[in-house]
Amino acid sequence: MADNSFQQDPAGAWAREFILSTSLARKTNADDCPLHAGQTPSSAADDLAPGRPPELKVTLDKPKTIKLGALQNLETRALLFHKFWHHELQAAELMCWAYLNFIDAPPEFRRGLLKIVKDEVRHMGLYEGYLKSLGYQLGDFPVRDWFWERVPQAKTAKQYVALMGMGLEGANLEHTERFARRFRTLGDIKGAEIQEQVGREEIAHVRFAVRYFKQFNGSVDFDDWMSALPPPLSPWMMKGKTLNRPPRLKAEMPEAFLDALDEYRP
Repeated sequence: MADNSFQQDPAGAWAREFILSTSLARKTNADDCPLHAGQTPSSAADDLAPGRPPELKVTLDKPKTIKLGALQNLETRALLFHKFWHHELQAAELMCWAYLNFIDAPPEFRRGLLKIVKDEVRHMGLYEGYLKSLGYQLGDFPVRDWFWERVPQAKTAKQYVALMGMGLEGANLEHTERFARRFRTLGDIKGAEIQEQVGREEIAHVRFAVRYFKQFNGSVDFDDWMSALPPPLSPWMMKGKTLNRPPRLKAEMPEAFLDALDEYRP
């Protein structure tokens, strides 16, 4: 697409470049992301796939579950934080994808996506700093584009916030709390504090999704949310083993919604 297609939307040009870039420096810096939702060309999101810097080795292998005892090994801890880093990268890219894809959504919604991009990239910096403190670098472990395999199945902005914000980021409210506890048990205070910070800041992302799901749907109804998840995804994948209610309540998920999510079984 010619650059002049984005004359009325520099943010759209930035978002497309961020997704397609194969530069690690580009992927790790969102300081120059414009926060103005302009008139994005309707074809801007066609056939978008994430560029991967040569430093990153992409795999389709399913990662093994990392148990508490294994985290005593620094390499295993580094592998886990590398995985977290890549989750944040995919989230940032998919916020850009949603900005480009849902061009008829409210401008304030699209601006909000770009603000979240900046948060995700900042979290990437926290994870990268931790990796370096252990003596590892980005690219020392393979990555899997699991989010990219699933999130673009969302065909509407409502489906997107249901899956990405209320679903995957909602589950992270459990995961960050669980791993923070594990790191504190190991005496890794820095690792625990990073998880706690990311978990706190994730609340605003989930709240953003909840508010727009309510706007798009009319209510935050569990059955409506479940039906908005692209199959075969289900609520079972969108929560931790033990529901972390306090941050979910802060994210404005209703009690009845949380009761249904907690009780859900495939």
